[in-house]
Amino acid sequence: MDSMPLDAPMKPLDPHAIAGDSQAILEFLAEYYRDVDKYPVRAADLEPGRVRKLLPEAAPEHGEPMEHILEDVRRDILPGLTHWQSPRFFAFFPMNASSAGLAGEMLSVGLNVVPFVWAASPAAAELESVVVDWMARLFSLPRRFLFSGGGGGVLQGSTCEAVVCTLAAARDRALGRLGGHEAIARLVVYASDQTHATFQKGAQLVGIPSSNFRVIRTSAASGYGLTAEAVRAAVGLGLVPLYLCATVGTTGLGAVDHVRELGEEARRHGMWVHLDAAYAGSAAICPEFQDYLDGAELADSVSMNPHKWFLTNMDCCCLWVARPRDLTSALSTDPEYLKNVGADDGGAGNPAAIDYKDWQISMSRRFRAIKLWVILRRYGAAGMRAHIRRHVAAAKWFEQRVAADERFEVVVPRRFSLVCFRLAPRFGRDDDDGDDATNHANRDLLAAVNASGRAFMTHFVVDGKFVIRLAVGGASTELQHVMEVWDLLQGKAAEVLQHYVKPNGL
Repeated sequence: MDSMPLDAPMKPLDPHAIAGDSQAILEFLAEYYRDVDKYPVRAADLEPGRVRKLLPEAAPEHGEPMEHILEDVRRDILPGLTHWQSPRFFAFFPMNASSAGLAGEMLSVGLNVVPFVWAASPAAAELESVVVDWMARLFSLPRRFLFSGGGGGVLQGSTCEAVVCTLAAARDRALGRLGGHEAIARLVVYASDQTHATFQKGAQLVGIPSSNFRVIRTSAASGYGLTAEAVRAAVGLGLVPLYLCATVGTTGLGAVDHVRELGEEARRHGMWVHLDAAYAGSAAICPEFQDYLDGAELADSVSMNPHKWFLTNMDCCCLWVARPRDLTSALSTDPEYLKNVGADDGGAGNPAAIDYKDWQISMSRRFRAIKLWVILRRYGAAGMRAHIRRHVAAAKWFEQRVAADERFEVVVPRRFSLVCFRLAPRFGRDDDDGDDATNHANRDLLAAVNASGRAFMTHFVVDGKFVIRLAVGGASTELQHVMEVWDLLQGKAAEVLQHYVKPNGL
């Protein structure tokens, strides 16, 4: 594509330019995904400030051809990326992408509508309500979370947004019952030591005193899942239990809280129960995993992230609430400039005419529904189940290999596609405390694997143990990639253990 003439009028939505630029980007991405397995998974030895040194200090005065821009991406940007879509990316949790997700995202950003009130884009708002109902049915969520059952759902950008919204709803519901805002100092939020840190951030954002965020310890005896007995012991006199988070598939270990018993205990105290299934919720599309959501009918809200393990490009978080009025009462606004969106607003007063601005933090919002709709249409429920089961089977294979190798141990039983393991403690050396030496050996092992560029994993610490996490879930990850990372781990373990094994070999 030629440079834009200096005197030519700029036409940002010229159909010819849209087609040309889009084709160039699609070809670039197709080439990238053909070769993504050849890149080091994580950028090696990238010093801070590298990109700034490569780029000009000021933006260009005149426009440039897309080919020049993409060449700069290839030369200056790609080498500094961690390749989240590499089939050998096993860190954190997966952040899925797919051709259908890309197509849906193109439609979303291409149409570029803003469905913050129903009248601003009726079809977009209604498609969202349809899609979240589809998702609830796929996961067999209780009817109370469907629009037809008196509940409903919304697509947020992240779990953090969903958490802040539900905490605000729970706060205002409680303060209305207690008779005034001054009672906020008595409100208490409960979570386990395995709960995601976003809940603590959310509590701070809605005004809950930091001393009123209570972290409840879990143990190996319960599989690091939160129990009703532990919650019962933590509830204090003179304070108001406000909110309890139950997690299915914790970030560190993939632990599962005891949802039904937690819901029953929370009801005794009038607490709002939020069920966080950000990662593992995707597995509930398979009937064999739906028992983990047993007791969901006792929850006030449920969230899961399709952008983790459901082939949905960033960003997309499903949030369902049993009583939408609780949410909208805390979040709604009614400025004058939104009252004249149409001379004949046929949606006014119609319960199907949802103003999604009142279900979220921000006013503006993206057309996420069309992306998720395209994915569901393109792959179908059967395709999504196969996607989940492929990863679970690969993780099961890996767990079995770890358990069969005397140098390693599985730290917690695998439930989904996350395997938590480490070098076994009997390989500590003479001159160090055994636990410290074991942790050092595992740190060295993880560092060696990641430095190889052939895989990327992250860690967790539980009960003083440094644990290596292998999270299987990349859109392109197959069993062969898991087999390869096991071979890599075995080789690096042999190198590391030369420095830690006692002289007699034990």
